[in-house]
Amino acid sequence: MQTCAQLSMKKFQHDPTQRLRPYIDRIWGWESAADETIHLPNLLPGTGAELYFHYRTPFHYYHAVDAEEKAFTQAHLLCLRERSLNLTASADLGFIAVRFKIGMLPRFNRIPMHDLADQLVSAQDIWGQAAHSLCEQLCYARTLPARVELIQSFLLSQLQPIATDALIEQSMPLLYRQYASISIAALAEHFCIGRRQFERRFLATNGQTASSVKCSSRFQHTVRNLMLNEQINPVSVALEHGYYDQAHFIHDFKKFTGSSPEQYLKQARNKTHFYNTSLVR
Repeated sequence: MQTCAQLSMKKFQHDPTQRLRPYIDRIWGWESAADETIHLPNLLPGTGAELYFHYRTPFHYYHAVDAEEKAFTQAHLLCLRERSLNLTASADLGFIAVRFKIGMLPRFNRIPMHDLADQLVSAQDIWGQAAHSLCEQLCYARTLPARVELIQSFLLSQLQPIATDALIEQSMPLLYRQYASISIAALAEHFCIGRRQFERRFLATNGQTASSVKCSSRFQHTVRNLMLNEQINPVSVALEHGYYDQAHFIHDFKKFTGSSPEQYLKQARNKTHFYNTSLVR
């Protein structure tokens, strides 16, 4: 098996256009060489929402219940919250992904977040004929800039000017970034509403409780750090990200992955991963 350092796969990531920047973190993608098999990662639950467009063979994943491999559609959305997803190896990889900022997916559709969480939803199920037309255009586009331009034009056409709940939309990035230092009560107080009302509105808007997002954010940031820097000590990183002690870290890790940190990292580091380095802005 090729290591990440040996792969000749093309990767890219860049900022979205100015109008999309408040809502989208980045647009990124991979393309494998003709004779290259890529060992894709096991995607973990968290707070993210990512829209994938495949112009070559779509991802395949292992469906544990049916005990068989299944394929995604050409364009699909992933909002993993409580389940992980085991992607299988691909020999004809070519995709562009849109990574939404936390809480910003509702700006592009009106399907409740609790109906999208942990579901394998095609873009056509969400946006109908508009998504179908986009997929057709992507098939004919010959260059990466052309594909990215088509995707951004599509997203701009779907962008809603008004948030479903502006207060909750503003609170989510704060909770995502300050998970280690801010309490739910303090966040509610910051927005001048009672904690119970804040939690009800948060759940209704995001499909997750504020406490779940706080826990998931801590886990996401910890794993990302560990995957991007294999030399650092896992327990030290966990403590830096707000875990009380080693036992707390191991408990959370098993809840999200089903494995201990040592077992999971040993496997994950032998594959590729979707954790991108920070963009220079």
